[in-house]
Amino acid sequence: MTTLTIDTATSIASVGLVLADGCCICAEPIRSTNAAQHVLSAVDSVFEEAGIGVEDVSWIAVGRGPGSFTGLRIGLATALGLSEALAVRVVGVDSLRGLKHAAPAGAVAVIDARRGEVFAQGDAVVAASYTPELLAAQMEPGAILVGDGALRYRELFAASGCTVPPDDSPLHWPNPVAMVAQAESTPQPATALYLRAPDAVPVAAR
Repeated sequence: MTTLTIDTATSIASVGLVLADGCCICAEPIRSTNAAQHVLSAVDSVFEEAGIGVEDVSWIAVGRGPGSFTGLRIGLATALGLSEALAVRVVGVDSLRGLKHAAPAGAVAVIDARRGEVFAQGDAVVAASYTPELLAAQMEPGAILVGDGALRYRELFAASGCTVPPDDSPLHWPNPVAMVAQAESTPQPATALYLRAPDAVPVAAR
């Protein structure tokens, strides 16, 4: 079975292929303010590198957040569109759990939630939105924090005694193999997961 993985919940979008033999082919992590918009190009690149076509995909694992509202919608729409076109199933993966699964034991996954907040989850951290200061106050000295939220607030977390891996560490973006493991063990619907109200709100009718 060949699995395509897509996660655009964070500011570092991830696309990969996990082949039947367990081999993983990852696209270069997409780091930009509009990272999610480059997903289809990344999908093309992993198939080209693997030497196979999209018709060889058995199923799709997609990150469902929490994360950027716009980014999530683009990733989910891409996965669902490909699923429909290829007639294969698509399974949702909780992005925080995916990050945590690939990190060292006891690590806390942290995603930038914008508006001066982060989404976080760990063994002793309930999945929710936090201010960076509140999250840092809960951390034990030496705690490992991963994800784009950990990168954005590196100085604050480091000052609290936490460890944040280097910026180019693959621990900071969703790992395709970890996503497949999560999709197989705890499959979720391919719908957006929100831990707080979205930034965009309807304009009141006049």
